[in-house]
Amino acid sequence: MTKTRLSTATWSLSVVAVGVLLAGCSASVSVGNSEPKLSADKLATTVAEKLAATTGQPKPDIACPEDLAGKVGTTTRCTLTAGDGSTLGVTVTVSSVDGSNINVDIKADDTASPAVG
Repeated sequence: MTKTRLSTATWSLSVVAVGVLLAGCSASVSVGNSEPKLSADKLATTVAEKLAATTGQPKPDIACPEDLAGKVGTTTRCTLTAGDGSTLGVTVTVSSVDGSNINVDIKADDTASPAVG
């Protein structure tokens, strides 16, 4: 499978633009249990897909450290890692829960952290 690689300049530009593009974005995810919870992996996939759709870029590398409970106001922080190693924090907040559907707002930080090293 061929993987599209973005240049460091493209990713840096994309990472800087994420804060503007994701401000106020939201997503809805359906989970299949009685106590709604979104696994960290599913959350990372959802954030990456929303970001890709918003920016028109390939899905970025997103990592979320914990599951997200389906309770309004619950937040977690995920991290977007660009090809050059720079990172951008992303806050995900549960905006509403309707049965097994968890609706989230996604807000990226305004500035990226440079690559370590």
